[in-house]
Amino acid sequence: MADKQRIPHKEVTQVVVSASLAGAVRPHDTAITLRDKGVHAYLKEVMMARKKIDMDEALRVILSSDGDNPFRDMLELIVQTALEVEMSAHLGAESYERNTDRTGYRSGTRSRIFTTRVGDLELLIPQDRDGTFSTALFECFQRSEKALALAMMEMYVQGVSTRKVAAITEELCGRAFSSQQVSKLAKGLDEKAEEWRNRPIEGKYPYLLVDARYEKVRRGGRVISQGVLIAMGISSKGMREILSVVIADTENETTWSDFLRDLKRRGLEGVQLVTSDDHEGIKKAVMRHFQGASWQRCQCHFSKNVQSLATKGQKAELHADLRAIFNALDIETLNRLLDETIGKWSEKRPAVAEKIDEEIVDALACFCFPAPHRKRIRTTNALERLNEEIKRRTRVVRIFPNEASALRLITALAMEQSEDWDRRYLDMSLLSEWAMLDDELARAVWKMIEGLELTGAGAGPTGRSRQQD
Repeated sequence: MADKQRIPHKEVTQVVVSASLAGAVRPHDTAITLRDKGVHAYLKEVMMARKKIDMDEALRVILSSDGDNPFRDMLELIVQTALEVEMSAHLGAESYERNTDRTGYRSGTRSRIFTTRVGDLELLIPQDRDGTFSTALFECFQRSEKALALAMMEMYVQGVSTRKVAAITEELCGRAFSSQQVSKLAKGLDEKAEEWRNRPIEGKYPYLLVDARYEKVRRGGRVISQGVLIAMGISSKGMREILSVVIADTENETTWSDFLRDLKRRGLEGVQLVTSDDHEGIKKAVMRHFQGASWQRCQCHFSKNVQSLATKGQKAELHADLRAIFNALDIETLNRLLDETIGKWSEKRPAVAEKIDEEIVDALACFCFPAPHRKRIRTTNALERLNEEIKRRTRVVRIFPNEASALRLITALAMEQSEDWDRRYLDMSLLSEWAMLDDELARAVWKMIEGLELTGAGAGPTGRSRQQD
């Protein structure tokens, strides 16, 4: 039967399962009425007249009809029955029952659509005069609606494109949701995401790691590359947290300066070390906004930059040499490894030796902090892992429809990551008790960073005295 002919049941819970009521409607009359009016019109007439019909008889009516979806009709009948039974229990009396213990009276119905896997159920929700009836069925339905919206949001956060989300929900819910509707529901994340990005930063964060990645976004009919700036802090309690996520047109001193300024506006303080790649914009912004803090060039980025100057067959050996330098435990070992490495690569690959000699000092600032902390503050690997997860999630999206969509997804992932970091990352009591001047390696590296000579004139860029050629 066409949907336009479907009429919802009224008071269908007067359909009583008891076999003693089965004779209220005769099968012959049922067949004639069904032929003339159709199943929904017939059932409506029965319920409006407060007639009682056996459940088996009602099912025979449904199954013998020409309806296009008998399973939907049967489920609709059962759910409507459940609603009426619930109302009778609420009032303490059946419809038209004279009962001194009843607590109220019925007062009509209101329509509601209930979406299920077998189709939309057109239900009539009973009401009472005092307005105190509230069905538990629709409390569950409301939760289901919210759960569905959250599920679609979760699929979006997991990196499922809006078109795929629409297809999945159609399969699960028996009805279609357009990609526009899914995108609209996904925007429900915006309020929480905006609140999270602007939350106050409380307490001190001695270590700050910053990094950037790029995503493709549509703007004005063109596809452009947008920078995603991310900051992770390690608090004075030793806990990791993503402090900020921002999308910028480009990655330069101005955008990084605005990024760090906003962190300070929200309350960031106590920064002693900032770790990042060798971007000039970051370096200048750090010097401007965190005066007195040290800057650590990410050792992984530095190693990759140096290895790019070597041949393919030399990369493994060069990587091992650099790793040995970065793992030095005392100043004697550090100086010896530096001399050996620079000397060896001066013969093999002069450009490699020159880059190490001139720039490695930027990657040694971590030696000025407690030894147990160094491996975790010397690179941006903690952020790189988050970036890899973002890449995995955004791969299926490929091109975001706008900046807000990209920021929404990446912020949600950052929030999720911060919540997962519920274990202490570093023992920060070591930093509070740390005295750099008491550590020979830290003291020597600090002098290198400051450009001071250790053993006399002729110091090279690393601050170490070297023999002239």
